[in-house]
Amino acid sequence: MFSKACEYGIRAVIYIVSVSSSGKKAGIKDICKHIKAPEPFTAKILQNLSRLGIVKSTKGPHGGFYVEEGAHDIRLIDIVTAIDGDKLFTGCGLGVDVCSEKKPCPIHNEFKSIRESLRIMLEKTSIQHIAKDLDKGLVFLKT
Repeated sequence: MFSKACEYGIRAVIYIVSVSSSGKKAGIKDICKHIKAPEPFTAKILQNLSRLGIVKSTKGPHGGFYVEEGAHDIRLIDIVTAIDGDKLFTGCGLGVDVCSEKKPCPIHNEFKSIRESLRIMLEKTSIQHIAKDLDKGLVFLKT
């Protein structure tokens, strides 16, 4: 459903928010170890998210990725649209170019309601809430 880049991006931001809540920064090696992701690919994803202001980064021996105190209201939809765009919410479930209300594909109506439910869930879900559940051991980022 999400691209691999989006999956890594979501997991990385969850981890970064979790680490930031204790006032620390997360280095790329540490992030990749904890989310079980390839380092160069994840670094590019995080550079993009940093450019967009979703996460912050600093260089140097005490550098790393972090979120500022007031930025803990990041929603899953922020990361998904930053990485994958909005095609998930507007595109055809079968990839048919001419799919529309007037010319629906075979799964148009069913997919439309699923797509809307997914959009609502992504808008409601805060990364801060997920990070708190991660800290409590209620959810996991790797097996």
